[in-house]
Amino acid sequence: MGFATDCIHAGQEPDPTTGAVTVPIYQTSTYVQEGLGRHKGYEYARTHNLTRRSLERNLAALEGGTDAYCFASGMAATQAVLTFVKAGQRVVVSDNVYGGTHRFFTKVLAEYGVEFAFLEASDARGFAAQARSFDLLWIETPTNPLMKICDIAALAEVAHGQGALLVVDNTFMSPFFQKPLALGADVVVHSTTKFLNGHSDSVGGVAVVRHDGHAERLRFIQNAAGGILSPFDSWLVLRGTKTLHLRMPRHEENARVVAPFLVQHAKVGAVHWPGLAGHPNHEIHKRQASGFGAMISFDLGSLEAAERFGESVRLCSLGESLGGVETLISHPATMTHAGYTQPERDALGITDGLVRLSVGCEDADDLLADLERALGAA
Repeated sequence: MGFATDCIHAGQEPDPTTGAVTVPIYQTSTYVQEGLGRHKGYEYARTHNLTRRSLERNLAALEGGTDAYCFASGMAATQAVLTFVKAGQRVVVSDNVYGGTHRFFTKVLAEYGVEFAFLEASDARGFAAQARSFDLLWIETPTNPLMKICDIAALAEVAHGQGALLVVDNTFMSPFFQKPLALGADVVVHSTTKFLNGHSDSVGGVAVVRHDGHAERLRFIQNAAGGILSPFDSWLVLRGTKTLHLRMPRHEENARVVAPFLVQHAKVGAVHWPGLAGHPNHEIHKRQASGFGAMISFDLGSLEAAERFGESVRLCSLGESLGGVETLISHPATMTHAGYTQPERDALGITDGLVRLSVGCEDADDLLADLERALGAA
């Protein structure tokens, strides 16, 4: 089936009782059993929920995976995937990742004996030269918030060459633009909160796999740890994926207007968006993705300018998160990456003047007018 058809139909069958076209919200905690050890495949809602399972089948189809498992947040999905490693093993991470990922790895898992190394991964050849033995490689591409691009196929080769796993956070691109499993990744994670849901009204996460053994492990962890996605949130994300193929082109269409506008603006410094011809890995991204997405970051030179800009927008919204139909502006140094120390942010290039823009689906002219007004005040 085509991608649009899968968005609308994959994992979703008419309700067997009523014929309802939309998968119902199975808001139940338990199920009646026919007798001891005899049931219809459903025992307890932490283990089985048809709404959640419909979403998981849908997302597995969209990413081209064998199976998927949904969790209560993107970080809960991350935690589940990191049960693949044990104390004494080594995880290498692309050096510019979401602050919550960095915090979880360094402040939680490191205390349990897992070793973490954060390395520049946008140059696969250089990465291979500096990365000694590791058991799992975790990358974002584009990275959050500097939009660095990692060569998924090349890094998969590096990881698999030493028996390690490659995990790709595909939140920024969504499976509409990029499918890491087809490029050699072993696991793909998303914050379903973002583009998959698309309406800023649900928090969740998913891990999609291509190996049966990883599916079995995640199925066990989902049930054993219990960090499940609720039936209602599952229903909201299912509603969102039905329009993913319609929303993502509009997001990018607007980004293609906004990015050049920012590049030429006198008050804007560096602009980071893989769709710009001057982006260091523009060609790599073109090779592994079908589009450039809607995430842009740019530097206004100082904390004061970024603050004035964020307080001056009227159509756009200043807030955490991304991927909704509305345009969202965030300030990484005080929001998504506040958990990094100042020296760590300085080393990465996450300056106090850096602003991250999640371009929405509004009329482009209205967005430009709002940005122009806010930049005038910056």
